[in-house]
Amino acid sequence: MESSNVVFDDTRLKSNDHEEEVIFSDGSPLEEVVVSPNVGTSNVNNDGTQPIDRVPLLDSKEPAPWVRKLHDKEDIIGEVNEGVRTRRQLANLISYTCYTSQIEPKKVEEALNDEFWVLAMQEELNQFERNEVWTLVPRPKTTNVIGTKWIFRNKSDEDGNIVRNKARLVAQGYSQIEGIDFEETFAPVARLESIRLLLSISCVHKFKLHQMDVKSAFLNGFLQEEVFVEQPKGFVDAHHPNHVYRLKKALYGLKQAPRAWYERLTQFLVDNNYTRGSVDKTLFIKRENDELFIAQIYVDDIVFGSTNNTKVQQFVDVMSLEFEMSLVGELSYFLGLQIRQMHDGIFITQAKYAKNLVKKFGLEKAKHCDTPMSTTLKLSKDASGKSVEQTLYRGMIGSLLYLTTSRPDISFSVGVCARYQADPKESHLSSVKRIIRYVNGTSNYGIWYSFDTNASLVGFSDADWAGNCDDRKSTSGGCFFLGNNLVSWFCKKQNSISLSTAEAEYIAAGSGCTQLL
Repeated sequence: MESSNVVFDDTRLKSNDHEEEVIFSDGSPLEEVVVSPNVGTSNVNNDGTQPIDRVPLLDSKEPAPWVRKLHDKEDIIGEVNEGVRTRRQLANLISYTCYTSQIEPKKVEEALNDEFWVLAMQEELNQFERNEVWTLVPRPKTTNVIGTKWIFRNKSDEDGNIVRNKARLVAQGYSQIEGIDFEETFAPVARLESIRLLLSISCVHKFKLHQMDVKSAFLNGFLQEEVFVEQPKGFVDAHHPNHVYRLKKALYGLKQAPRAWYERLTQFLVDNNYTRGSVDKTLFIKRENDELFIAQIYVDDIVFGSTNNTKVQQFVDVMSLEFEMSLVGELSYFLGLQIRQMHDGIFITQAKYAKNLVKKFGLEKAKHCDTPMSTTLKLSKDASGKSVEQTLYRGMIGSLLYLTTSRPDISFSVGVCARYQADPKESHLSSVKRIIRYVNGTSNYGIWYSFDTNASLVGFSDADWAGNCDDRKSTSGGCFFLGNNLVSWFCKKQNSISLSTAEAEYIAAGSGCTQLL
């Protein structure tokens, strides 16, 4: 095989049965191309080079040309260990960039000057019409009329790429009057332990999990009260500018909207022979012979799976007949968790969130730490220490607390630092930064759920004794497994002072049993 220098007039190589595209991030031409010897040498440029777009088509039986270029590791954009972005993925990314706005407007006036956001607002109002959410009526003289507001958000995929502009019209629920505009407001949501337990159950039965999203879910909930709202800014009826809308269904922002949606969805599933959990009210199960179907509800996001794929498709069909659905497919990204379903197990991680967290607090270039906390340092109130900004400290703690969803290794250290949010000192801030530096070096860590497991529930508990320097209270800790898979853990300071190590252990065991049950 001979090599020759080639100038790129077009980065597309064509064959009879396939088409590949070579794209470089810096736009630089390829220095060296290795071409099969059977490629012709006609149409040579004046400098002796041959344009790629003039290479004749290869016979389908012949191998395609090889194009190669060696890149230094430092020049690679993104994660080195991640897969190469394919042409289809790149095309989707370009499509998202061309047909979405990258800027979130702060005011309605800004959104009305951007065609992409205008389309998003129109889509939201069209959704109102399809669901018959409201009716335009004359303004009542004695009834409270609630204001409305536009909220603009860019929706991203698991890689952080903006894929959709979402405009949401919400009611200003803070102006509602209890007893007149609303009564009950509570609606249950799935706990993160329930989600991890569902992942483990799918590993026990070795079935795939799927997800779906109910589009504009709250617009499907029926209201029991009479509620009026103002016309949305930018879309006031020209013939009746002083009219208001009487709501027939719930609207985002109303205090009773979550409950109205939950009751509507629950009643629909029960009517279709899905059994609601006796303890977890967001869990729905259907059993037929040896077949199991299970679904977990988190507001408008639904995770579901079955030992029989036919049951999965039946559930999708039933839901699609009643509600408008989106994002139907295999479970891959849920509540900030990146979920990879493999042939022998499931891996969950918050790698993207962890990297953004480190970048958010400006520690991406700081030296990594091997452990989240020093084994010799005992934190205390440090009354004589220098105070630090509370907002920054609390922001760090809040961000790290969400990361503990998939990182039990930082649960204790984050919990200890969280005790000093009322009056943080430099020593406390230093400890929090150490945790973030540890996260920076272990951002790809997560939890592995193996198919090689059973359904036995096992728990472990432990405690120190008088470990807190300020009040000498002990700290309890525990972890719980379904077979070999970790589904829950806790770490908290005990409410009372233990007089012995045995007492501290018994208190921890009691907390563990409570969590296990």
